[in-house]
Formats: sequence, C-alpha cells, structure tokens
Amino acid sequence: MAAAIGLRGDLDGDDLRRLARDSRDAKQVRRLLALAVIAEGGTRTEAARVGGVGLQIVRDWVLRFNAEGPSGLIDRHAPGKAPTLTAEHRAALAQVVEAGPEPWRDGVVRWRRIDLVQWLWEAFRVSVSEATVGRELRALGFRKLSARPRHYAQDPEAAAGFQKSLPERVAEVRAAHPGKRIELWFQDEARIGQKNKLTRRWARRGARPRAPHDQRTAWAYIFGAICPAEGKGAGIVMPFCDTPAMQTHLAEISTAVAPGAHAILILDQAGWHLARALIVPKNITILPLPPRSPELNPVENIWQFMRDNWLSNRVFKGYDDIVAHCCAAWNDLVDQPWRIRSIVRRDWAQGF
Repeated sequence: MAAAIGLRGDLDGDDLRRLARDSRDAKQVRRLLALAVIAEGGTRTEAARVGGVGLQIVRDWVLRFNAEGPSGLIDRHAPGKAPTLTAEHRAALAQVVEAGPEPWRDGVVRWRRIDLVQWLWEAFRVSVSEATVGRELRALGFRKLSARPRHYAQDPEAAAGFQKSLPERVAEVRAAHPGKRIELWFQDEARIGQKNKLTRRWARRGARPRAPHDQRTAWAYIFGAICPAEGKGAGIVMPFCDTPAMQTHLAEISTAVAPGAHAILILDQAGWHLARALIVPKNITILPLPPRSPELNPVENIWQFMRDNWLSNRVFKGYDDIVAHCCAAWNDLVDQPWRIRSIVRRDWAQGF
C-alpha cells in the first residue's frame, strides 16, 4: 500500500472551513471541508465520507492542495487542442488578404475561403477547413464588404489633390459671396429600370433564394443632390439624362439651399453637368470632381443604399411605375436626415 501523503501545514482546519464559507464554488467548498477533517487529525476515510468520494480522489485533492493551495481545488477547463494556425500563419494570411489576389497567378479576382484554404496549404502545408479560415478572418478584423467603385484609369494624385485643395476652393467661393453661409452639396444620377438588380438576402444556409427579375428595358433617371452637413436633399425623376434635365435639377437644388446661404455643388464631369447652355442659379457654384473619381462622390453610396433597400428585387409594370417607386424611395430618404448624414459623411468634406 502506498504511504499516505501529508497535508501542507500552513492552513489549519479553521482556516480551511473559513475559506469554504467564503467560496462561491460548490465543488471547492466540498473539497475544503473534506481536507479540513484531515487537517484536524481525522482519517482519510472520514474525509472521503465528508467529500462523498473515494480514497483515491481524496489523495488527488491533497496533491492539488499541496501544489497550488486552495485555488488548486477549483476545476479548470481543459486547454483543448492547440490552434492549427500560428501567429506567423495569421500574419501571413492577413497580409495576403489585404493585398488581394493576382488573377494571373491566383486564378481569381477576389479571395474566397476555399482559395485561402488552398493558399495556406501551398504556402505552409497547413490543412484547415473553410469554417476555420472564416473564423480566423473575422478574428483578424476582416469582413466581406462592398467595394467602392474606382475607375481603372484614375489618377490617384488628382483625387488626393482635390481633397487637399477643397478648403482653399471653399474659401475662394466664400470670399466671392461675403456674408453668405456656405453649404456643400454633392450631385449625381442613377438609372432605375425594369432590368433590375438582385441583392443579397437572408436565407437558410445551403439554399439559393429567388427574386423576380425582369428583362424589359424601360427606365428613368433619378437626379439626386445631397447636403451632408444639413442632412437634406433635392431630387427629381426624369426620362432622359441630358442638359434640360440638369437645368431642371439645378432649379430644384436652388430652392433647397437655405435662405442667406450659397451652395457649392460638387459633381462629376459628365457633359450635361458642365454644358455651356446651363444657366446656373445665383446661389450655386459648380465645382467639378477630377476625371474618373466616382469614390469622391458620396451620392454613389446613396444609390447603393436605395437599390439595396427600396428599388431592387422588383418588377416594374412600366415607366410610370418606375417613376412612382423612385419618387417614393427618394422621399423616404429625405425624410431621414440622420441616415443621409450617416451614409454621405466624409471627413475631408466637413467643417465648411
């Protein structure tokens, strides 16, 4: 028979019972009370009866108590299997996802989880599941987000220069209109038609949700302008995207500018935006964006929001039905100034 193991002597029976009274862990309480019997000179059999266990388990409690003290009598979760991906693997994965794939080398234009599974195997000979890759990407702060449009021939320096020079241009307009408060507006157009968009929707995993999709080609154009600071907008729906339509929209924007204010209207360089035949209202100054820079116009995000929430996944009966839905969607938007501010706010276009 194995020799009995002595109990450490820095805590007596009263100390162990006091710790048991203060503990909120039921199992630790039972173990402390059992060891208190031994500390007061009782037998291991008596301690086992108090603890409701066998002698071998009492021996295990003594070993844990001697090694770690009272905290050793608290159950711990098993450490589990070590993660397959190390810190080195995660850092490399984050770098690859941030850089994006090269179509000529990787064979895809966007990373899927299965592609990253294959990349991890080829780079490190580490085999993981798609679920593991998805979990690791979320832990690294990645989410699947909509990409902002960027023209392939865009000049990055021109876009950055526009943002940097905006305060100077606003100051010039303010100097030309002394005493006027400046409102910064953005303008753009969106074509809404019967050949409509299909958006993502919630569905059970593994299912392929369906949505109506028309193949007819009637459409209308929403001319929309937004003032981020004020959370207000001015819009019209027109059958054509041309200079007369733009003239009508300028008149609508002019009426939305606050009395005593002057608007700087930022828009792209479409032909009907800068046509010589346009008569610009006195309370508006037009400021064109650099060529091929749609991401500088936050109205692009307004169109995306309206399509995703109000205008997609529909079948329009005809032109009049398209106009009615466009008007309803725009009116819903301008009734929510807080949403306009949230969608179109840009740090580089604030404080004017």
